[in-house]
Amino acid sequence: MPNWNDILSENNAETQKHLIAAQSALDTVRHRYLAQLFGHTQRNVIAYYSGFLSKPNIEGIEITDEDKNGLMAAIHKLDRKLGLDLLLHTPGGSMSATESIVDYLKSTFGKDIRAIVPQIAMSAGTMIACACKVILMGRQSNLGPVDPQFGQIPAAGVLEEFQKAFEDIKGDPDKARIWQFIIGQYPPSFLGQCQNAVDWGKDFVRSVLIDNMFDGKPNKETLAAQVVEKLTDFSGNKAHNRHIHYHECRSIGLKIELLEENQTFQDLVLSVHHSYMHALGNTPAYKIIENHNGVAFIKQQQMVLPAMAPRP
Repeated sequence: MPNWNDILSENNAETQKHLIAAQSALDTVRHRYLAQLFGHTQRNVIAYYSGFLSKPNIEGIEITDEDKNGLMAAIHKLDRKLGLDLLLHTPGGSMSATESIVDYLKSTFGKDIRAIVPQIAMSAGTMIACACKVILMGRQSNLGPVDPQFGQIPAAGVLEEFQKAFEDIKGDPDKARIWQFIIGQYPPSFLGQCQNAVDWGKDFVRSVLIDNMFDGKPNKETLAAQVVEKLTDFSGNKAHNRHIHYHECRSIGLKIELLEENQTFQDLVLSVHHSYMHALGNTPAYKIIENHNGVAFIKQQQMVLPAMAPRP
């Protein structure tokens, strides 16, 4: 299996061989491995990659409504009877965009969608994975908790904090003077927004699990409720960026297949993954949505040149 350094060497070799720009070499290597993955599985392949690890502070690295344009471009002209393998690498993002993307993918490929997580699919990325019929992960792969955020504020955390304040004040009214400084910072209707966001996330994950991953199982409602409880347990998960590894994903009831169980498939998936990590780490690109035919939607940083001072 080509590792990180092997892919880098191959990128460099392509540059020297064809005397082309580094960007074109990265494209060539990436497209080669995407095509090889398709050749192995005979299933449509779409890579949905964010550069959040190498470019963490760029607006747009998260899941947004604009991503649907990329998926539309990638899906156009594909043979939809072949199903879809969706490679996910994302920090998460908009709940409304996620719901809409899942609905679009379902309307296009039905239930024949597999999520492949070579490294990380967090938050709303976990939601997309839960909407698939199976999730393929490696021993290095992670999903994340599903807990809606308002900026950096966890909605479930606000609700727990308010409940703690209620109980404290009920037991000792003098504590109201302490809590009023915290509770008083909440804007009007904020608690209601937090409750709606939490309920929305839970309902969405529960419904997609029942509809696809657990479809046909007699206890699908119970299985879905168990998964939702674990993924949305704010106190149990401790932090929004907690990494949930494949063995825990299996233990909570998700249908997980281990990449290591098929060495050829694992090699191809990780070769594709390394190719995207090089592309995102060494070019202005911060998001790439691309199919196995090389049809791509790429978002890039705008380069701003410093103003030149006039010469005297």
